[in-house]
Amino acid sequence: MESHVTFLALLTRLWGALSVLVGVSLLFLAAGALAELRSPAPSSLAVAAGVAGITFLLLALCALAWGGVHLWAAGLMDRHRARGRMVMLALGVCNLVLLPFGTALGGYAIWVLMSPGTRRLFEHHVWVEPSE
Repeated sequence: MESHVTFLALLTRLWGALSVLVGVSLLFLAAGALAELRSPAPSSLAVAAGVAGITFLLLALCALAWGGVHLWAAGLMDRHRARGRMVMLALGVCNLVLLPFGTALGGYAIWVLMSPGTRRLFEHHVWVEPSE
């Protein structure tokens, strides 16, 4: 089962990296929409640009956070930390609604992380974190 955990961590890193990429592109869209506020334009255009800019900014922050949590969980799973298993199970359930790749990733994560072999793999790191 260790090979499945490694593959799941790789897929989770890919999903997280794609989410971060979406977040960065949304930041650029937000910057473009908010830059429109500085131009001499009718007030209705300024309101629309402001709403679009704020919306893009909020979506960008959500995408960056979503990708960051996936990257963090992948790192924890690589080190066989119980916290990584729990976080990835929670993310897997949330990913089920994100068609099509999120559904496949979520289903695979639940299948891998709920199997008895994987539970044993993560057991020895339940309470003890190594001191650095």
